[in-house]
Amino acid sequence: MKQFLKRRLSITDIFLILVNLVPLWGVWFKGWNAREVFLVYCMESIIAGIYNIIMMWMTTLVKKKDEWSNGGASTMVSGYFFILFFLVHYGFFIFIQISIFLQVAGIGNFTFGLSSFFQFVTHVTDYLSPATQQLLLLFIGSYGLVIVKDFVLTGAYKTASLGALLFAPYARIFVQQFCVIMGAFLLDFNLGNIFIFFFVIIKIFFESLLNYQKMLEEATAPRNT
Repeated sequence: MKQFLKRRLSITDIFLILVNLVPLWGVWFKGWNAREVFLVYCMESIIAGIYNIIMMWMTTLVKKKDEWSNGGASTMVSGYFFILFFLVHYGFFIFIQISIFLQVAGIGNFTFGLSSFFQFVTHVTDYLSPATQQLLLLFIGSYGLVIVKDFVLTGAYKTASLGALLFAPYARIFVQQFCVIMGAFLLDFNLGNIFIFFFVIIKIFFESLLNYQKMLEEATAPRNT
């Protein structure tokens, strides 16, 4: 694990760390509702997924096709295939994550199903205070700025691997899937401050301090036999 830690943080890493500390500050010192903050984090996963689709689309406009590996065999497929696969696969994880949290945390009168999921997502501001609505806007804006800076202005979209982009947001999903049930129970026991503290620390570690891209590259690199 040590070899995958970043030796130096970029300006983007530091910026995202500060953005992730905002909800911790709000819960601990401004009295923000921890349940609402975690709902914003759930929505953050959707925001990241939408931005990722935009990035994949931009790369597809330039490269048209990219290499798709399956069972040791590789073939060139359209970038739109990558986008469709991501939309279905990532969307499934998002659906499960938010549905479980809504059920366990007892938010609203939602049942487990697609209709309740879309009802919540399209009316999420009904369950957020003005402060946490602004937090949601902060996440939307900050991720947009990062993509413009690191992906668009640098020209990275011209050479990016669609396979790498396909898996890029999953570190966030793995962290939140691990925390979602535990967090819901802690929130019910009025331990939201403690939960948000540990959740933010874990999230910062996996998203900003751990070199997830390097781990992905080594995991998918061909092995010599």
